[in-house]
Amino acid sequence: TGAHKDDAHLMEVSIPEQRMALFRDGKLIKSYPVSTSKFGIGDKKGSYKTPLGRFEIAEKIGAGKPLGAVFKSRRWTGEVLKPDSPGRDPIVSRILWLHGLESKNKNAYSRCIYIHGTAAEKDIGKKASYGCVRMKSRDIIDVFDRIGWGTRVNIVDKRLVVEVDNTVETDNPSNDLVGIGDVPKSFLIPQNKAEEALILTTFNNPNRVSNVFEIETQF
Repeated sequence: TGAHKDDAHLMEVSIPEQRMALFRDGKLIKSYPVSTSKFGIGDKKGSYKTPLGRFEIAEKIGAGKPLGAVFKSRRWTGEVLKPDSPGRDPIVSRILWLHGLESKNKNAYSRCIYIHGTAAEKDIGKKASYGCVRMKSRDIIDVFDRIGWGTRVNIVDKRLVVEVDNTVETDNPSNDLVGIGDVPKSFLIPQNKAEEALILTTFNNPNRVSNVFEIETQF
């Protein structure tokens, strides 16, 4: 296609939190609620499970289509659905087709594992999909417009974290935290306003933290 690979962005999906963080040049710029498989974690064909590991965006589908555009076999049917239309659960709005980069997710592309919009927005935030990562229409369109082909995607079975500067010192480092890139020091993404205030109060000390990134989180 001649398109340049997007090396600036990283998307990280947390299975336990049912949330996705979007990073640009190592800095968190936004996070979104998502929905992964109700059948659990895995890459076996026919399992309807969500695979873990490192991926990249192989194809972006649906540019310019209206919010709620219904897709079948990755083609717009011409129909447009409102969120939570009774009895309907199609793929809508945009599709980001994932290509697995590890042996544990080698079947992702052939299994048609996507990050995509869903008409069943009421189920976002809980495990309800058949293997894909579902998002609200306005959220998948926002992500679609921000990132390019080849964007890296990590799907993890741990909590999301915010990357901070290497000069950060932590009293109780945890091996359970998910690191972004090669930076080992990090703290949890706040999930509500109270948690955000606690993090800022605890960590925003110039003697311990050199930089706390602004967070554009949808609460």
